[in-house]
Amino acid sequence: MITFARFGLFGTSAVTAVTAQNTTGVRAWERVSPSLVRAQIDAVAEDLRPATVKSGMLGDEGVVYAVAEGIRAHALSPYVLDPVIVATSGDPLLALGAVQAIVRELIPLAALVTPNLDEASLLLGRSVHDVESMEAAARALVGVLGARAALVKGGHLQGNALVDVLFDGRELTRFEHPRIVTGNTHGTGCTLSAAIAARLALGDSLGKAVDAALTFVRRAIEHAPGLGHGHGPLDHLVDADGSRA
Repeated sequence: MITFARFGLFGTSAVTAVTAQNTTGVRAWERVSPSLVRAQIDAVAEDLRPATVKSGMLGDEGVVYAVAEGIRAHALSPYVLDPVIVATSGDPLLALGAVQAIVRELIPLAALVTPNLDEASLLLGRSVHDVESMEAAARALVGVLGARAALVKGGHLQGNALVDVLFDGRELTRFEHPRIVTGNTHGTGCTLSAAIAARLALGDSLGKAVDAALTFVRRAIEHAPGLGHGHGPLDHLVDADGSRA
């Protein structure tokens, strides 16, 4: 919600799971019942219809189906799908069997899907480990699995350069930045997908939205407060130009 607010938007939510976690890892989590997830989506869509919708951690197959049904029933669009499978700490956040449900039910509904290397590998059933395989994965997420666009994130690549690859169904775009050496990366994927959704709600083109969101996340990492003993959180109050609210 804080990311939406930082872009001047009012965010609403449907809670899909509750976690017990800190900067060092995830200790436990439980999903919200699919019927309650669907009821939350209905309640929000019928009163405060969103300009853009995004999903993150879904937990299990039942919640995936509930989200897909809600999106279809209310024709919610554009939809940004962040396929959260593993936390920054390496802890699993998705039950076995739910990956294929995401492939079948959610990817075809997505205006944009935003997997990291591990998530892209699981969704496609093959290794995604370098820029060339990222480009092939982005094309496959669109051409084979049915998303309208794909942003494959390269945060886990080796080396000093950070590369993210966007395929919009027509052309590939590489976003290249110097790597920031830091442990403060907790929630980067969630923040990025939220920022993209925010910029789309404000009327940006997809390419402009992705570029603005990547800049915002970089600034949030650079100004991270350095909290905790593990992967610390970002500074979500930072603006893309480095200023703060």
